[in-house]
Formats: sequence, C-alpha cells, structure tokens
Amino acid sequence: MTAGSASEEAATRDSASIEKKVDTLVSDADSSEQEVDLLSFHEVNAGRLVIDPKEAILELGPIVAAKLKLTHDGTKVLWPQPADDPNDPQNWSNGRKAVQLLIGTLAAVVPDFDSGIGIAALFPLSQQYDTTTGVINDMTSNWSIFLLGWGSILSVMLMRRFGRLPILFWSQVLALAFLIGCAVAPNLGTFTAMRCLTAFFGTCPQVTGLYIVTDIFPFHLQARKLNIWTFGFVVSPFVSPFLFGFLVAKANWRWSYGIGCIYGGIVVLLITFFGEETMYDRTVKPIPKRPTQGLRYRVETLIGLTGLKMAKYRPPWWEVVLCPFNVVWRPHLLSILIFEASSFALVFGFSCGLNTTNVVFLGSAPPFGFGYNQTIIAGFYATPIVGVLLGEFTGRFLNDWIMNLSIRRNKGVFEAESRLWACYVAMPLYICGFVTLGAGLQRLSTAAVIIGWAIAQIAVMVNTVAVYAYCNDCFPKQQGEISALVNLARTLGGFSVAYFQVPWANKSGATETLGVEGAVVVGLAILIVPVVQVTGRHLRVSGPTPSPMRKILRLWVLATVFDVNVLAFWGESVYYPHVDVVETQ
Repeated sequence: MTAGSASEEAATRDSASIEKKVDTLVSDADSSEQEVDLLSFHEVNAGRLVIDPKEAILELGPIVAAKLKLTHDGTKVLWPQPADDPNDPQNWSNGRKAVQLLIGTLAAVVPDFDSGIGIAALFPLSQQYDTTTGVINDMTSNWSIFLLGWGSILSVMLMRRFGRLPILFWSQVLALAFLIGCAVAPNLGTFTAMRCLTAFFGTCPQVTGLYIVTDIFPFHLQARKLNIWTFGFVVSPFVSPFLFGFLVAKANWRWSYGIGCIYGGIVVLLITFFGEETMYDRTVKPIPKRPTQGLRYRVETLIGLTGLKMAKYRPPWWEVVLCPFNVVWRPHLLSILIFEASSFALVFGFSCGLNTTNVVFLGSAPPFGFGYNQTIIAGFYATPIVGVLLGEFTGRFLNDWIMNLSIRRNKGVFEAESRLWACYVAMPLYICGFVTLGAGLQRLSTAAVIIGWAIAQIAVMVNTVAVYAYCNDCFPKQQGEISALVNLARTLGGFSVAYFQVPWANKSGATETLGVEGAVVVGLAILIVPVVQVTGRHLRVSGPTPSPMRKILRLWVLATVFDVNVLAFWGESVYYPHVDVVETQ
C-alpha cells in the first residue's frame, strides 16, 4: 500500500467518524425535542418562563427554539404556545378577544353590583321592614357577601368539567331570576333568601374572568388584561350605591332592584348572542375536535350539551372536587391568600367591609356620624369609583414595567415572584388611606374621608392585580381554583367586617379602628411578601414530598393564621358586645 492510498483511507475513516458524530448529535436533539411538549411547557415550568427568544435557544436548544411561536415583532415567546388550529382561542383576532374580555368584565360587575343595591337602599329597607339598619346589614348584606365566595368554588368545579360558557350563562340566568325575587319580595325573610341566592349563583363571573384572560391572551399580556377584568369587580360594589343612592332618595327602593334586573338581563343577552367558549383542551393528545359545527355547535355549547360530550377528555369528578383543597395548602399560595384577604378581613376584606359600614357612618346622627341625607351619601360613593379608576391606570403601567424589568434582569427569563414588587407600592398607600379615612370619620371631616377612601382603593386595586397575576403564574393549571380561593378569601374577610367595625369605631373612635386595620395589613405584608419572594421559587419546584424548608414554612403560615385570628377574636370580644349604634331613619 502506498503512502498516498493510506492517507486517503485515513481521511475516509475520519470523515465517516465525523458524520457519525453529527448523526448522533442530531438524533439526540430530535429525541430531546420530542420530550418537550410545547403546548404544556408553560404548565410544567409554572412560574418560570423563557420570554427572550435568544435565551430560549440556550435553555431549550436550537431545534426546539426554532419551533417556538413568537410575537409579531419577534421579541417575545408566546406562552401558552398556540396550536396549529384556528379554533384555538390563542389564535383568535384581537377584536374577537376584546369582545370576550368585555363580556367577562361586564359580567364580573354583576355579583357585587347586585349586592351593593342593598347598600344604597339600606335605610329605605329598614323602614320598609320596620327594623334597624344593623339588622338589614347582618341578615342580608353580610351573608350575601359571604355566599359570593362559596358560589365561586362550585362554579369552578363545574367549569372544569363542562366549559366556561354554559356555566356562566346558567349562573347569570339564575342570578337574574333571584334578583327579580328581591325586587318583589313581600317580607324581610323572602328578601333575605332571594338576596343570598342571587349572590351565590351570580358570583360565577368573578372566577370566569381569570379563565378567559388566560385562555385567550398570551402570558406577556395577561397582567394588563387582568387589570381590566379586576377593575370590573373591584369597582362594582361602589357603582350601585352611587347610582341608586340618588334614586332611592326620590323613588321606592324597588325601582333600584328593577334597574339592576335590567342590567343583569343585558349581560345575559350579551352572553347568549356574543359569548364564546374559550376552553381549549390543548394538553390532550390528540387534541379533540369539536363534536358539532355551525349554529348547532353554538346552541349546544351555550346550554351545556357540548360540555357534556367533552367532559370525557377532562379531569374526573374526584380530581375536580379535591383540587381546591390540594392547592390551598401550598405555603406560598396560602400565605398570599392570608395577606390579600384572610379569614378575618384583610386588604380586600377591609375594603369590602368599608362599603357596607361607611353608609352607616355617613348616615348616622352626630357625634358618631355625619347625619347626611340619602343624596349626599350617594355622592360620596363616587370617591371609591375614582380611586379604582386611578388604581387601574397605575396598575396597568406598573405591572408591565415590573414584568419587563424582571425579564431584563433575569436575562430573558420571567420569575413569578417579581409580580409581588407591586405590593410594596400598594402598602404605603393602603396605610395612608386608612389612617386618613379613620381620622376623617372621627373628626367629621368630609375632605379627609374623600381623600382617604380614594387612596385606599388605589392600593386595593394595585395589590389585587398583583396577587391574581402571581397566583396565576404559579398555578397555570388551576386558574379557576386560584380565582375562586382569592374570591372566597376576600368575601370571608368582607362579610365579617360589618359585625365589628361600626361598634368598635363607636367605642374607641374610627381613627383607632381603621388605623389598627391598616397596621395589621401592612404588618402581614412585611411578614409574608418578602418570605414568599425569597422562598417562592423553591416552593414552586419542590416535589410532592415536603422538604424541611417547606415544613418550616407551613408551620410559619399556620402560626401567622393563629396569631391573626386570636387577636381578631379578642378584639371582637372586647369591642363588639358593649355598644349600640346610633342610627337615623
């Protein structure tokens, strides 16, 4: 063999070796690509998403990254990844998505709007049924708020099995029927039953909205759209006292419930003719096709027949029923729920309570209250509406700024805990608003009441959106359960406030009452938010077996709950039994 032939043979062997290595690398890349399910990737990696396409190449590999779908400008990765199906709501046009968000927001106004009608009619109701405003609040307002939360739990269970649209439709039809019952109730017992049933069935839109937003919008737009939906139900408790306060001053209180029925009817019609099913079973392999098409599909989806047919692809009943209980004990979720609205009325809870008790402060005779008439009280309820509008405007830009800053600092990766930075903006506003409001109520200063109430509502709006966005990012498979648990927490807090807030203020002054409430909220923020931000990532990625850190945090959370409730019940036992509220008719 010559030297030339030997070198050629060696070169051939080297070339074959290189080709074999290349084939091996491509084969390994193909197998890793097959292991990555892009349609469920955002659920598997909950709370940590690669947003920058360049970072996606480094973390997922070039072959997987090449298949990622991006925004039109190519700067962000879309999560969830849209399927190659025009029926996927992620692929809908912007106008079609906007219509569904509008319907969801208008529907989210209904539950608290209906509940707030009773606040506007508080004094006329007490005259109609020959009782006191305290009895009306205790029997109707407080318990209707209480049932708002429990109705949301049932709604989520049904929606996970049968879809969003039919449950939203039937819940609003039933709520409208019971609201009509409120308008024509002949006695207090019937009125109480009708108002409570209205709240229980009407609360569905307050959990459907989070589903709708995550069903149709990609991750980077979700906080902004959540801000719009949240605005609907945060502002709704104040709209009806504001509008109908002027009405009941001149006409019978039943007219206010009649107009509420008209609004509820409009929402039902919008759902009927323009609402669409946003649930898409993207993680089922293969993705199931629609059982019917055209008008038949439209009608069957609205009334629930499509949901019955599709239920076989969805989680079984035992999983649906147990899911809220399995999720609520996750330490980072439970602690945030305690902070947002624990069982004894925090952030949103105190705000809900103010809605039912401020009418008593404003309408009661001096020196306890202002002694204002119905028309002036109605005007005061424009204050929280303006506050929520300012909060929506602030939160819209604040949350986007925090998200983009977090992505840049993390080299193209978003971490859910960054959402909670907005809480540090909200809490100083919250304590400032509550102290100012308390001082205004005690010193009978109209300007202080207006300023304090508005500032408090700005804080509530900003904080609530941050909490919803954080919980949604951490639990993308349980958006409904998250929404229902937050709704339950805020309503459990809100319904209890009216039982102790007015008597406590009557005994010790509104400055002490609202100052202590604000201090408790800020104290919990200091205890909870930094801990969740530091440990949240560990808690998100830990397995089903609790780690030592997780056990310690669970004990810490339970101790916090115990301390808060012991202090709260001690305060109620000290303040509540000893006073009577001075009321004017």
